[in-house]
Amino acid sequence: MNLKYGSTSFPLDLPPERLAGIILPALNYPDQSPEQIITTALDACQSAISSFKPGEKIVIVTSDITRYTGSEIYLPLLVERLNRQGIPDRDLEILIALGIHRPQTPHEHERILGPLYGRIRVKDHDCDKQAELVSIGRTSNGIDVTINRAAVEADRLILTGVIGFHYFAGFGGGRKSVLPGIASRQACMASHFAVLNPGHSSGKNHCAVTGNLDNNPVHQAMSEACALAAPDFILNTVLAPDKRIIAAFSGHWREAHEAGCRYYRKYFTYPLREKADLVIVSCGGFPKDINLIQAHKAMEYAAQALKDGGVMVLLAECRDGFGNSTFFNWFRHKRLDEFEAALREKYEINGQTAYSTLQKAQRFKIILVSEFPGEQVEQMGMLTARTLDEALQLAGQFLPPDWTALVMPEGGSVLPV
Repeated sequence: MNLKYGSTSFPLDLPPERLAGIILPALNYPDQSPEQIITTALDACQSAISSFKPGEKIVIVTSDITRYTGSEIYLPLLVERLNRQGIPDRDLEILIALGIHRPQTPHEHERILGPLYGRIRVKDHDCDKQAELVSIGRTSNGIDVTINRAAVEADRLILTGVIGFHYFAGFGGGRKSVLPGIASRQACMASHFAVLNPGHSSGKNHCAVTGNLDNNPVHQAMSEACALAAPDFILNTVLAPDKRIIAAFSGHWREAHEAGCRYYRKYFTYPLREKADLVIVSCGGFPKDINLIQAHKAMEYAAQALKDGGVMVLLAECRDGFGNSTFFNWFRHKRLDEFEAALREKYEINGQTAYSTLQKAQRFKIILVSEFPGEQVEQMGMLTARTLDEALQLAGQFLPPDWTALVMPEGGSVLPV
């Protein structure tokens, strides 16, 4: 088999007696085309669309390039519906939900908008531009929900995105388009800080985990923020590992999102009989391994399939580096208790991901195949290799004689349970 790495791949040929299993989603591809799937979803919320009136200003929120959603397919079909309601292109604006990510290039805008590029106004959210932010209320845990002014001042607000697992919000999509998608930096940080239990050295909340929404404090904060923004409806896709749209959910922001999460949980978890000594995991190639923050998803899911002290080989090109300039700085902390204390003192979302990375690096032997210099990988507590073969030779030093391996060709898409 071939395991994706950036825009290329590495061949993997394990002896059958060493292969404990290949972890993939249990998917049934629908007979409908992606366009038909989106059309069916839009039909389901036509009553909401029918309430839109000519003269109203519409803002459509969608994700940035690090989270492929199928936007170049669904945005034109959505805009066509709005045009049919008598709403001209000039009254539409697409707002890119950057959260705290970097701005998009014109080429990236074109990839997100597809045939709408140059036709519909597009704008990047800026979490630090105070003049473009408006406070709309507070959550029950005290977060000042300050979001993009364009979304607040629009007559109608539509959220679009993709549903997938999130390692502490439970799932992506839905309410995340508002917080952190179009929120201030302070609100983003505060919502993610909810992942930690109150009190010094009390660790991470046990409900803030992949695939769980029940009693999840991060999900709760995001949901309350979304309720304050009061979107008219959402349109969220579900993608197969090859990025094809296989389902779409539309309607009320909470109900449609929860329906999508139930679907995702059903098809994107993998039941394990036992954990393995070695897990070989690919993020799924570009853009899933565009940077280390994105690649951490595959690392998190692979950790669920690995015995304590086991070896993980992670294929993550990371052509954009870490994904944020502050991420690597956190690895000045080598002890987890010291790291947690620093995180509580000055919380950063990237710091949370760095903390989670170091936790796994100290629990397992992680061999990272990437474009990073070896000294940077070692600073993060991991071992470095340039190829899959090199990584497997290195892994052999740490494995028992009777080792077996699980392989995850699409590590960012399936959760072993």
